[in-house]
Amino acid sequence: MTTISFQLNGTERRVAVAPGQSLLEVLRETLSVTSVKDGCSGQSQCGACLALVDGRPRKTCAVEASSIAGRRITTLEGVAEAERRLYAAAFQAAAGVQCGFCTPGIVLRIKSLTDQADRPSRDEIAAALDGHLCRCTGYVKVIDAVEAIFEAKHGGSLPPPVPAGGVGVSVDRWRGGEMALGARAFVADIAVPGLLHGVLVLSPHARAKVRRIDTAAARALPGVVAVATAADVPGDRWVGQIFRDWPVFVAEGEEVRYVGDVVAAVAAETSRAARAAAELVAVDWEPLPPTLSPEEALAPDARPINPRHANRLSDTRIDRGDVAAALAASAHVVTGTWHTQRIEHLFLEPEAALAVPLPDGRLHLYTQGQGIFEDRKAVAAVLGEPESAIHVELVPTGGAFGGKEDMTVQAQTALLARMTGRPVRVVLSREQSIRLHPKRHPMTMTYTVGCDAEGRITAAEIDLLGDSGAYASVGDKVLERAAGHACGPYRVPTLKIRSVAAYTNNPPCGAMRGFGVNQTSFAMEGCLDQLAAKVGIDGWEMRARNVVRVGDVFSSGQILEKSVGLEQTLFAVKDAYYAAKAAGRAVGVACAVKNSGIGNGALEWGKCRLAVESDGTVSLHVGFTEMGQGLLTVMAQSASEVTGLPSSLFRPKVDSRFEVGVGQTTGSRATLLGGRATIEAAKALRVDLDAGRTLADLAGRVYVGDILIDDTTAPGQLKNGKIKTHTAFGWATQVAILDGDGRVDRIIAAHDVGRAINPKLCEGQIEGAVHMGLGYALTEQLPCRDGMPVSFGLRDIGVLRASDMPKVEVILVEDPEPEGPFGAKGIGEIGLVPTAGAVAAALEAFDGLRRTRLPMIDSPAARGLGVGLTASAAEREDWH
Repeated sequence: MTTISFQLNGTERRVAVAPGQSLLEVLRETLSVTSVKDGCSGQSQCGACLALVDGRPRKTCAVEASSIAGRRITTLEGVAEAERRLYAAAFQAAAGVQCGFCTPGIVLRIKSLTDQADRPSRDEIAAALDGHLCRCTGYVKVIDAVEAIFEAKHGGSLPPPVPAGGVGVSVDRWRGGEMALGARAFVADIAVPGLLHGVLVLSPHARAKVRRIDTAAARALPGVVAVATAADVPGDRWVGQIFRDWPVFVAEGEEVRYVGDVVAAVAAETSRAARAAAELVAVDWEPLPPTLSPEEALAPDARPINPRHANRLSDTRIDRGDVAAALAASAHVVTGTWHTQRIEHLFLEPEAALAVPLPDGRLHLYTQGQGIFEDRKAVAAVLGEPESAIHVELVPTGGAFGGKEDMTVQAQTALLARMTGRPVRVVLSREQSIRLHPKRHPMTMTYTVGCDAEGRITAAEIDLLGDSGAYASVGDKVLERAAGHACGPYRVPTLKIRSVAAYTNNPPCGAMRGFGVNQTSFAMEGCLDQLAAKVGIDGWEMRARNVVRVGDVFSSGQILEKSVGLEQTLFAVKDAYYAAKAAGRAVGVACAVKNSGIGNGALEWGKCRLAVESDGTVSLHVGFTEMGQGLLTVMAQSASEVTGLPSSLFRPKVDSRFEVGVGQTTGSRATLLGGRATIEAAKALRVDLDAGRTLADLAGRVYVGDILIDDTTAPGQLKNGKIKTHTAFGWATQVAILDGDGRVDRIIAAHDVGRAINPKLCEGQIEGAVHMGLGYALTEQLPCRDGMPVSFGLRDIGVLRASDMPKVEVILVEDPEPEGPFGAKGIGEIGLVPTAGAVAAALEAFDGLRRTRLPMIDSPAARGLGVGLTASAAEREDWH
């Protein structure tokens, strides 16, 4: 160890540093500076750890601590308070914060940029931000915030704050200013006395038998307090959202089934000691041949992959009419096979959990999961304890996009806390995060679609096959959803759909934003473009002749009775589409549909409890997770709209003070169900307010809102004589316009949102989804070799940087949904459903090539982008 001195935020500090220790580690773990975040585990790629070193922006994960002796370090904690308030206010005004994990690093970069005298252009701002990753915003509103900050620093002023408001008002995000400054703690930022650091030991094999696990050397390392294996689990090791087929530890004598399986967990006094001990856990492996394709898994002689389920995880079928006859009678028929890739969520905050034993014997579990009550249930079962023994609390989630639905580190963290009797926190490294949590399904999709001479669709025959990896997660529901949406938002009178999910030894695949619909949209939109060419009409006209309206039948057989704003979105982009064509630009258009609510026969609850507190505020308890989408802000606005009280009086909370468990935050349903429950509770409060009682009079009162949706139908079933697959649907049309080099220059996204409860937050969701959709279309992929991801590099994973983003124009269409709160419907997922289809169409207009495989990494639109895997055809041969 070497002792060095340096200046931190104006104060002289002396610290002992180890060889190779990073400045980030010293700031966070030695000096408790938490505005700097660890998002990439030393890759120097995410920018979340940025600080100023002698006034210059530096990524502290890549700065060796020993090199900073005598230098000046500035973090956001050291910025003058007036300047901090400016940054917080600008990001609130621009709606530039979503999950907030990346924002503090970006803000320090902005400080350096806007302290300069020359006004930067939007392109210059984007280039300056290229060292930062933001998975949520799409950078549009971040750049808006930078422009506002520069203006304010050079004699201008910011728009006034909007701290409160009801429906339709762009209210400032709940605690968004704190998030922009890194002042609101994530799990990895929470300090508790006596904290132990936990590290997991993962399998290096996609398939292998665990002969023996030797923990003696790890236990003997100084600072190690406990090492847990399957033998230490007092309850049920197996967890799972639908099927309990996933062990939190793999035991001796069992097989690991993918490279994220956990075989041991270490708790130690320091994170360095825990990591070192994890390296000392010796496992005697017997490597076995893995099954790496769903086709192989479904072969008649295939070996069982998961002991708790057949290799065919699910098989969904939808049949309507005589498809063979309808196709034979069609004027035009197209057929082809489309392939989509495995995608990593790459939320910026890696998985983390903190478990703290309480004096009353309970365990306080701090989690970032997408369903905290589901986390509690699973953890209690693993520990062999009643759920009442676990108090669970949601900590701000640094992005999720579906990737934090499944159990990851919660159970192992809780077990270590029980074994040691001390608080334990487990935080995954970026590589562990990528290895462990489920991905977006790779799919192979064969489509045959016909139309008449005028271009009206007559029939479709569709086969879908998805690789669900080693564990079920929600893979059966993803392929079920893919089947129900397989024909897109179009009238298809005769159809035959078969959708299969299969186990393999690849990383599990489950929920990711779009939930199987992005894949089928890419294929169906490609079919429409091919049919349009045969008919002799353009893409916009082809869609205009086929879009569903009220009274039409959806793919699943549901008759659409209300709120179908698809045609409005199509006409909203018409002028831009034809103006681009007239200007000789390559342009593509695609339409989309995405359900709100799980549906398919599931019982769905929305629950809210409004608790009037003695300080004159109202605690607003809901069970859905805030992961950057603005849910808690929208819930407060909904309560305000009903009660007439300022939304700033409501304090949204997600914990187990009340039993408001509603399952996972998934299926674009949090606003739909949470909003309706909040309205019900707020109406009860409004009755007492209207009776002349004040909040002071009502202190201690709790108002209940419970909503149950129980009228949807499973595939092939009827209820009350009809099919109702989903409660509500979102609708959209997007246009992609290329520049003269074939790169995406502009995206126009028209979305039917039902009602925009908070318009700026709504726009931000769509902009961020378009960013994710463009990555999906052009650069993002997570191929594996022998079950192991080919790369864990953030640039290789292919998320677009700020300067890669085209201009994005969002058009909000409001066709009110009668079953939604104030007419609103979910918009979290649909924003990236049509993007790849629109880009593929524009590329075909540019160079005449119809692309049927994602990502379109070799296209003109992808060439020149600074991210994504590049490999020869030979190198790709053993990817899967």
